[in-house]
Amino acid sequence: MKRLQHRLHTIIYEADTSAGKLFDVLLLITILLSVFFVSLESIESINNVYSEYLNIAEWVVTILFSIEYLLRIICVRRPLSYIFSFYGIIDFVSIVPKYLSLIIIGTNSLVALKALRLLRVFRILKLAPYIGESNALLKALKASGRKIFVFLFSVVILCVIFGTLMYLIESEKSGFTSIPISIYWCIVTLTTVGYGDIAPLSPFGQFLASIIMVLGYGIIAVPTGIVTAEMTKKTNVDLNTQSCPYCMNSDHKEDAIYCHECGKILNDEK
Repeated sequence: MKRLQHRLHTIIYEADTSAGKLFDVLLLITILLSVFFVSLESIESINNVYSEYLNIAEWVVTILFSIEYLLRIICVRRPLSYIFSFYGIIDFVSIVPKYLSLIIIGTNSLVALKALRLLRVFRILKLAPYIGESNALLKALKASGRKIFVFLFSVVILCVIFGTLMYLIESEKSGFTSIPISIYWCIVTLTTVGYGDIAPLSPFGQFLASIIMVLGYGIIAVPTGIVTAEMTKKTNVDLNTQSCPYCMNSDHKEDAIYCHECGKILNDEK
């Protein structure tokens, strides 16, 4: 039984083997097809003609995902670690609406059913674990979280200061009727979005707006540099896709024997 669990775990959770890569590719195709079917259902002209075929296709996909969900539970030594993990919850949320559609029947429930069907789009979040670099990006974002928070807090302070200054400089005719509105304008300008619904008319206001616009370009580059620096640190260590069958932790060193999170052996076939 443990050997079967180990074999399934290697195929489902790891992408270093040929079987694991094939499984990931097939799963990626199935996820994309599922999202494609959901998209087609939202087009009324297509749904009116092909609703029956789309329903059959969706049931096939749902059954496949259900089998995958059960296999993921079976092949880990601590099933609850997967069930209550982020991707375990996403997997469950992505398949349950189709089964609920068998229970929720009646015209009064159609609105709720439509909302539940939209939850199937969450399957696209399952793509992340199968794109190798996404894990490195997530870890880099997590490692640089504090720096980015301090940076964003500083940006908020700048927006409050510049927004207040613009409220003092411009008149209500320009659209700057309050400090919150002025701060909103500053955020839109600083992020280089520029809706154009509010614009300064006085020369000094336009000069201050120009400074904010130039600052915006520099501000956009800062978080990118922070995350890039963290990603560079992460790529210096050779990692593989081995996933611990006990705690589900992944990205262990290439020659790792034990999990660096829970200490359990990684390739326990016995």
